[in-house]
Amino acid sequence: MSGHVAPARAPLPPVFVEALGSHFGDRLQTGEAVRLQHGSSEAHFEPMLPDLVVFARSTEEVQTVVRLCTEAGVPIVPFGAGTSIEGNALPVRGGVSLDLSQMDQVLEVRADDFDCTVQAGVRREQLNADLRATGLFFPIDPGANATIGGMASTRASGTNAVRYGTMKDAVLSLTIVTPDGKVVRTARRARKSAAGYDLTRLYVGSEGTLGIITEVTLRLHPVPEVISSAVCGFETLEGAVQTVVQAIQLGVPLARVEILDDMQMRAVNRWSKLDYPEVTTLFFEFHGSEGSVAEQVETVKMLSAHNGGGDFSWSNLPEERAKLWKARHEAYYAAVNLRTGAIGWATDVCVPISKLPECIAETKRDLAGSSIPATILGHVGDGNFHVVFSIDPNAPEEMQEVEALNARLVERALALDGTCTGEHGIGLGKQHWLLAELGEDAVDLMRTIKRALDPKDLFNPGKIFAL
Repeated sequence: MSGHVAPARAPLPPVFVEALGSHFGDRLQTGEAVRLQHGSSEAHFEPMLPDLVVFARSTEEVQTVVRLCTEAGVPIVPFGAGTSIEGNALPVRGGVSLDLSQMDQVLEVRADDFDCTVQAGVRREQLNADLRATGLFFPIDPGANATIGGMASTRASGTNAVRYGTMKDAVLSLTIVTPDGKVVRTARRARKSAAGYDLTRLYVGSEGTLGIITEVTLRLHPVPEVISSAVCGFETLEGAVQTVVQAIQLGVPLARVEILDDMQMRAVNRWSKLDYPEVTTLFFEFHGSEGSVAEQVETVKMLSAHNGGGDFSWSNLPEERAKLWKARHEAYYAAVNLRTGAIGWATDVCVPISKLPECIAETKRDLAGSSIPATILGHVGDGNFHVVFSIDPNAPEEMQEVEALNARLVERALALDGTCTGEHGIGLGKQHWLLAELGEDAVDLMRTIKRALDPKDLFNPGKIFAL
């Protein structure tokens, strides 16, 4: 990547900046370092700096920022932890980056109802730490320690999705600040409702383009009696994928099942100082009673052996499980750092589970002919996997090669009736693939909703689709 200076644009109106400053004081930042932090991405996108950054602490403060931005015609882009990798939070037209990370209060836990309400800036690890004494947990785990608001905004999922679903399943209700400055609660806490349009689902996955999420009410789950993790290496990638497909077809209630190919295992060993065999490997986790977990482990162990799996090592010890999943959560950084100074590009497709062996096998063959280090990893229990490329930022021809490889991967997934994005969202990187996936009429319907709710196009402009 080269440079980080935003395109030339008119300065913000001084009266607007003064009004923000009077409300937020030193929580309004204009220094280049903080602007660069809020205008950079985890992935391969060029930085795009906001004009200024505001740190909000309440729904009312978000409402104040929105009203001032709307009056002045200034773009506003919500920012959580900055872990999204499709350029979702980059301020392409400058304006205000609204940092919600200080909205970090767990507002209420209702253990009897298995739900809680949190501010948007609460991080998922913080939430689970707060829930520990209740015997409940929040299962959505995208790997990164993302904010709950950001996870709702991108419709995140992750390693537990095969059993517990994604953010669309976890969110019961949202508090939203709309582009006209109103505060809207999208639903009550009832587990089901037929009351009008499903506003909650409209905003989950909208990436801040329709409103700013300030509070989230979440569905919680009991901590399982027994949690067991297992690791198994395979002779072939196809054998590993078939094991997962067969386990699901047999009704094994896998809590997590992750695939890491041989290149990814090599990267993990180097990055996390481990010594796993450098072959395609499945990481499993099983939840339930002692008897049910033992039965699950035995069934998957049998399937693994049938499909060319090696030693099936498993453990109930929390410290060993933590070590295993720490390595998995660091897999993206491990893959990118296969080369010093590299930048990452993580693809994100999802296909029907029966099509997964075909899609992964063809992708692996594609990568075998590439000159760029790349790994395969993913949440294979729900048909979702990623290729992570380690790209030399000073070699533009590598970016072109990766673009071509990614195009073939997405076309392959769409041909199998899959999606161009299982969990990362559209952001900047997948806009033309959204058209290919859903068609012009469906995307035009989305544009109609956007224009109706945000007629000035000030809320995270330039994301998901072009107006």
